This record gives sequence, structure tokens and C-alpha cells, in this order.
Amino acid sequence: MTRLFQINGATLTPAKRKPLDLETKIEAWVADDLTLIGVDGIVIGRQITTDHGKFIDLLAMDEDGNLVIVELKRDRSPRDIVAQVLDYASWIRRLSTGDVHALALSLDLSLAKAYRDKFGTSLPQTLNASHQMVVVASEVDEGTKRIIEYLSEEHNVGINAAFFNVFDADGREWLTTDALLDQEEVKDRAVKKAQAPWSGYYYVTGGAEEDRPWEDMRQHGFFTASGKQFFTKRLDQLSVGDKVFYYQKKNGYLGYGIVTSEKVAASDHVLADGTPLIGAVPKAYLTDNADDPDNCAYVVGIDWQNTVAITDARTFSGIFSNQNVVCKIRHPETVDYLKEQFGVREGQE
Repeated sequence: MTRLFQINGATLTPAKRKPLDLETKIEAWVADDLTLIGVDGIVIGRQITTDHGKFIDLLAMDEDGNLVIVELKRDRSPRDIVAQVLDYASWIRRLSTGDVHALALSLDLSLAKAYRDKFGTSLPQTLNASHQMVVVASEVDEGTKRIIEYLSEEHNVGINAAFFNVFDADGREWLTTDALLDQEEVKDRAVKKAQAPWSGYYYVTGGAEEDRPWEDMRQHGFFTASGKQFFTKRLDQLSVGDKVFYYQKKNGYLGYGIVTSEKVAASDHVLADGTPLIGAVPKAYLTDNADDPDNCAYVVGIDWQNTVAITDARTFSGIFSNQNVVCKIRHPETVDYLKEQFGVREGQE
């Protein structure tokens, strides 16, 4: 159970936990910032009517075009809310790409514009290949936790619980958030039912050239991400020996490499010759917010096996790309193309 204390010199004053009676506000907060529940996406609408006359609190779409159902517990029992969200999912799973577009239009939402405004790229051609569900509550009983874990971990159902707790002390209120399961893992388990198996290769992207100069990373053997922990924590997926293809926004794929060192703050990363990274590359994208663990740049070491210049970026119409800093490549055509273009041979990675 989450507890919150106020530090008063050498003593701790516990904050009093309050009932979750702010559903309307919490729904609005989540609609404004989906990262509160671990989702990077856009909101399609609130109080969405299903074809059997029920109302979904909030319906969102992630960067891969998959739908996300968000439902607040309100005054329902934990098991009732799980049953309810599964009922909603039984309707959502039947929505085709055309149905999703029609739903957005009925809500006066330009889905393509909203997606481009959020992610800076075109809306995926196929929508709702998979879906996830997030139950928002102050807590759920152990039996309900076991049910959610069982559905997600054993049967690859995209279901999770997000916990919002309100605390009060000295007339002030605080909100804490947590999750039962890692949302990225929940998503991975759900999408693998609708996608090809993982190829064994990772996709990494640093955004546009002005954000992460390619020559810096290529010359000094690293990859970096910065901003909020929501983005930099994705580097935790990479371990020594992992195989990655680097993609640059607006251009295409620029290199293939193997991870040589795991995530550390840029200020702590040391190059192969013993030189501190920020000594060799003293640039703002690496040095800004160095004293702030939540917003500083983080780095993984990469032994770039084969690379090309930006002017020779490798791409084709329909090649896999998205806005995740790190993700697994599951698109067979993209993998075959990249292995050929960058001279990757099985057993010789």
C-alpha cells in the first residue's frame, strides 16, 4: 500500500489517505496526460457509447494505432469493473480501421491531424490491430489483482490496473500514481497475438537530426535519449549484446550496431578509450539538466557495425517506424530489407 509522508526536519508527518472521490477530475487529468497511466497516445473521446448502450469513460489510441480503453472504478466492486472493461473490449475488438475513423468523425475529431500533431508523422494505415484496457482505482483486492495478472501474463490479454491515491495533510492534497503491471510489457504481450514474432532486432530512434546529430553517435559509439523518464526509461530495454537498427526521423535507417554498455546518465558514460562522453561531445543535448535525473540525457554504448550518411539513408514506402525511443521490430519485410542493406548475416551479428 502506498503511504505518503511530509518531512518536517527530523520527523515524518503521515498524510491522510482520502477516498477516491475525484473521478471526474481524474478522468480529465488522464485525458489531458495519458502518461499518468503509462500510455503514449491521443484521446479519441470520453463517454464513448458502445453498441450495447454502455459508456466507456475514455477511449485513446497509442502510437501504433491500437485502441486503449480507460475505465474508472467509481462505485463498482473491483471484480465488477474488470468484467465491465472486458465487456467493452468485446465490442472494441470488432472495430475495423474504417470503424475507428467513423467513430472519430462522429466525435468531430480529425484523427489524422490529432495523430500528426502528437507524433509528427502519418497515421498508421491499419488501426486497432490490438487493444489494451486500463482500470483506474485507488486499490483492488488481491483476488482481482490475480485475475488481471493471470489474463495478462498467461493469456496475453492487454489489461492492467492503474492506482490513483489522494492524500491530505495541513489542508493540502497530493496525488500519487502507480500501476499493477508494467504497461509496456502488457502491451507487448497483447500485440504479439496480432503481429509477427519478434525478429530479435530492436528499433531505436533519436528523433530528427537537429535533436540528435548522427555523426556524434556514429563517431563515438553511443545512442542517447533525454526528456522525461517516460522516454528515457525505454533505454532500460537494451542489454549488452542486443542488436539495433537506428532510424532518424524524416530520413530513414542509418546504421546497425550491437549494444556494448547499458543505460547510464550521459555525464557518467565513458567512451571505449576512457574519455568521458561529455568531454568528447560537450553539446547541450547531452549536458542540459545534468543534475536532474528525471530530465537529463541517458546513453547506451553501441558498436556500430555498418552505417551510412544521412544523405544515403535506407528506406522504402511502408517501412517500419514509430515514435518509441526503443521497440522491437516485428515487421518481416523491414527486417529482411535492413539486414540486406546493412550486410547483417545470421550468426555473424
